[in-house]
Amino acid sequence: MAAAIRRERERAGMSLSELAKRSGLAKSTLSQLEAGTGNPSLETLWALGVTLGVPFSRLVDPPRPAVRLIRAGEGPAAHSGQANYTATLLASSPPGARRDLYRIEAQPGESRRSEPHMPGTVEHLVIGAGRALAGPVDEPVELGPGDYLAYPGDAAHVFTALDPDTSGVIVMEHV
Repeated sequence: MAAAIRRERERAGMSLSELAKRSGLAKSTLSQLEAGTGNPSLETLWALGVTLGVPFSRLVDPPRPAVRLIRAGEGPAAHSGQANYTATLLASSPPGARRDLYRIEAQPGESRRSEPHMPGTVEHLVIGAGRALAGPVDEPVELGPGDYLAYPGDAAHVFTALDPDTSGVIVMEHV
């Protein structure tokens, strides 16, 4: 992750100070992340992605082989600092495509509120187990196993687990 953050910051032509100012993060936090000594929250990584104009996956996805298997409980996971919510990147967009695939796992309690992602982002959610309240902050929908919901990812949205061990898959389209 450290190399990816530095690579994208340099690609954007930003200093650490400029990235800190634009993202609202402390320069010391960014310095630690680029040195590989920090442990960023999901919210920190999203803020960096939005500020740098790149999908979240570009910051966490390691180089991949032609065949990729990710067993349950494995993969690059990011944990929310707001709620008992984990997003594991399963696949990011290859060149020419604009979508990322995540497995999510959450427990009842605090909601996971997401600030708007890059303009044109659409999220597609399928619940695999449990129940959740998800979608736009002002119009969340209750979902159960097998239910599908598409909603604007470029507007504030929320995910609240209603049952223990709620899980699902999110596909993020970047237009």
